[in-house]
Amino acid sequence: MNNEEIIRRLYEAFAQGDVPAVLARFSDNIVWHEAEGTPYGGVYEGGNAIVQNVFMKLATEWTGYTVTTEEFHDAGPTVVVLGRYSGRFNATGKDMSVPFCHVWTLEDGVVVRFIQFTDTLLMARALEA
Repeated sequence: MNNEEIIRRLYEAFAQGDVPAVLARFSDNIVWHEAEGTPYGGVYEGGNAIVQNVFMKLATEWTGYTVTTEEFHDAGPTVVVLGRYSGRFNATGKDMSVPFCHVWTLEDGVVVRFIQFTDTLLMARALEA
């Protein structure tokens, strides 16, 4: 399985709520960059930090939160994915649809780094009371 296929399967597992399958492809020392200006912005190291600071919050603070992939670009150890986030923020009842770019870095079939780029203004609008 090449790196693009690995990343495609991560998105499929995430969509099914199979967090253990997602974490199984992460390095113990993965470095996860959430875009500054989002409610989860920052850098997290290790699967537990990602689950606590990103995945659990997405699961509890949003209704119908989805990550829809549109394009995959395989560049060897790096896979770039373009897509869209959507969902309703529970605290405000507002919907969002926001484009993203994810940059994944793999070593020997294991994810060692993730970087998120997204339109933080569009996301912030869903968070406004």
